[in-house]
Amino acid sequence: MPSAAERTRTLVQSTCSAVLLVPGLSVIHPDQLMPDSRSVGPEGDLFLGFPAQSPVVRAATRAQGDELTAVLEITDVAPVSVPHRIRGRARIAGWLTAVPGLAQPGRMMLRLETGEASVDDLWGFEEVEPEDFRDAVADPLADHEAELLQHLHSAHGDRMATLSALLGDRAECGCAEQRPAAVPVALDRFGLRVRFIEGGSACFDARFEFPDPVRDVTGLRRAMHTLFEAASC
Repeated sequence: MPSAAERTRTLVQSTCSAVLLVPGLSVIHPDQLMPDSRSVGPEGDLFLGFPAQSPVVRAATRAQGDELTAVLEITDVAPVSVPHRIRGRARIAGWLTAVPGLAQPGRMMLRLETGEASVDDLWGFEEVEPEDFRDAVADPLADHEAELLQHLHSAHGDRMATLSALLGDRAECGCAEQRPAAVPVALDRFGLRVRFIEGGSACFDARFEFPDPVRDVTGLRRAMHTLFEAASC
């Protein structure tokens, strides 16, 4: 399974929605707390882009040294329609400073020095040490995950349903009429997580691991072919 640090790093570098919370700072519009760009520096610090007149930028500019604390909260929502769509949340807390000169005119880059981090997702809750977050890398499929899941769901729904044959005792019947609906809900280099929906809203998740971790979309195609072949036997 991916480590907690890798999962956190993947969420930070994804397109999931995020808000930067600064104690004592209130805004009129919630989107004023949403950075329009974010990246991770070599030391594990986060660099967040905001309009130069943003309330967050003003707060960071007026702060003395590194006295301003802040928390970046990220919410991960499944890119397919499925019950319980929130897949997880990540939290990065630390000290916020303005970094002039790194952004285009009218913009400001803020640096969030990572003090502590945690992730609460489909794997469970785990805290992440700043050094582990610094050294981790995002999952290689992260940039394509949403598109891949949507494609599997829309174009290969019938084949996804056959995966219920791999559930063992959990599969009550192998006939097509009794199969639960199968929705691909998460994907990483180690495997595919599928949410099986039984009847109304009752559902459960099953994890299908690949024989070997995949490195790219080409490797994923081979792994998925092997998985579907196993389900059809």
